[in-house]
Amino acid sequence: MAATKTLLMLENFIGGKFLPSHSYIDSYDPSTGEVYCRVPNSGKEEIEAAVEAARAAFPGWSSRSPQERSQVLHRLADLLELSLEDLAQAESKDQGKTVTLARTMDIPRSVQNFRFFASSILHHTSECTQMDHLGCLHYTVRAPVGIAGLISPWNLPLYLLTWKIAPAIAAGNTVIAKPSEMTSVTAWMMCKLLDKAGVPPGVVNIVFGTGPRVGEALVSHPEVPLISFTGSQPTAERITQLSAPHCKKLSLELGGKNPAIIFEDANLEECVPTTVRSSFANQGEICLCTSRIFVQKSIYSDFLKRFVEATRMWKVGVPSDPSASMGALISKAHLEKVRSYIQKARAEGARVLCGEGVDKLDLPPRNQAGYFMLPTVITDIKDESCCMKEEIFGPVTCVVPFESEEEVIRRANSVKYGLAATVWSGNVGRVHRVAKKLQSGLVWTNCWLIRELNLPFGGMKSSGVGREGAKDSYEFFTEVKTITVKH
Repeated sequence: MAATKTLLMLENFIGGKFLPSHSYIDSYDPSTGEVYCRVPNSGKEEIEAAVEAARAAFPGWSSRSPQERSQVLHRLADLLELSLEDLAQAESKDQGKTVTLARTMDIPRSVQNFRFFASSILHHTSECTQMDHLGCLHYTVRAPVGIAGLISPWNLPLYLLTWKIAPAIAAGNTVIAKPSEMTSVTAWMMCKLLDKAGVPPGVVNIVFGTGPRVGEALVSHPEVPLISFTGSQPTAERITQLSAPHCKKLSLELGGKNPAIIFEDANLEECVPTTVRSSFANQGEICLCTSRIFVQKSIYSDFLKRFVEATRMWKVGVPSDPSASMGALISKAHLEKVRSYIQKARAEGARVLCGEGVDKLDLPPRNQAGYFMLPTVITDIKDESCCMKEEIFGPVTCVVPFESEEEVIRRANSVKYGLAATVWSGNVGRVHRVAKKLQSGLVWTNCWLIRELNLPFGGMKSSGVGREGAKDSYEFFTEVKTITVKH
């Protein structure tokens, strides 16, 4: 019982108050495999309470000017920034990522999300046309939709939660958010800052729990007209089914099987370290990570040698270790799933050049039961393999050769996903040509993960529906109305 008392106990945040739950779910520290936190196991009752709070808060919040809402978002960003170190430590412990990554990417980007949408909400314009021959003037206005249901994933917990909350409340909506039950701590910590930032009770409600219980209650609620979801395709299919009877607005940001295409004129000094990072950052648990590397045949051997050497330098360690490049995977089940793909690749005759089953993982005794694995490089694998078709979402990448531009475009486009791609070449004409032909919502050339938040973010095919960004998020979180005045 003594150990139970030390567990962190989270509470739902509804109507500006923290409310205890009737039952709880265990949450694990991925670096040790031990339970360290208990998360509310919410359901319909809590969603009803959140809807009531969000409904009551909507008239007041939506009637505030964009300037007033912007000031609140800026204050919240400032408070998050003051708590940056505490949030980074908590995100690392909860998710398994290194503290360094949380400190330099996750939490700063969460702060930036509020600042960005606090600014962009002030700069939208409406449309106006006139029909002189009929004496009519037409113009558009946009209004918030109402209660927004937001469901965020476990890989970038606060980063992606704030990417949804910020544009939703900036536009005048109230929100009910469901973070992943595996990574709920930083969302709970953010709730403690809302009142001080001036966010009125009921504008932001956070309800914790599992997808089947609280997620389905949120998605199927008739008073929640809009759902923004980031996560897996099977969950998106379920959300679509539950939303259909209500004709809800949906934004679905799903998975990827992202190719890197490396032409013979690529600058390998930049390409190799960047492709290692794009393959293994955050343990490969980013929807934008590279998992298929196509290398032109003339440089294939040279690239492969350099890439494996650089991958072996990518240190797996305890998340608090400042020299660690990679921490632990999110859960035991996910670790086993990722390992199963490597076993399948071996069974198909592929070669594992480094990582799982090849190199030794050295961890302190306390972390032996943690969910760690080495970054793994697979080669001699067919395009038809599940490792080349399915999203693994872990530190595993496949490297294969290609000969011509037309061939590699066809092979890169041969999967059901279309989220992101990277192209490495010194030929500007080729870069534009290939980027245009790739079936990807984002294409980086000679770089990776450089984001301009004004521009659309999202994927094609099974990678999702809709886009996020300054204009796209504003349009999603508002309804447009055309008004005609005859004079």
